[in-house]
Amino acid sequence: MVKHWQFQAAKNKFCELVDKAVNQGPQVITRPGEEDAIIISKGDYDRLKKPQSSLVDFFQNSPLVGVDLDLERDQTLPRSGEN
Repeated sequence: MVKHWQFQAAKNKFCELVDKAVNQGPQVITRPGEEDAIIISKGDYDRLKKPQSSLVDFFQNSPLVGVDLDLERDQTLPRSGEN
């Protein structure tokens, strides 16, 4: 659950703010009506910073690499009544 903290409260209760970021998720710090910062846990940060792989990398690392798949389309005509 995201909690909003006024800047002064965040400053005064910094330890609690960090604990909630670690245990409950992102915490938003506001100054008069505007969201200025978000405190997140190190784990959340690491997930955000993890390099994104490309689609090519995904397929190159697929467990199906090297599997002989029959990808030819059946060219027979459909049965009558089927389109």
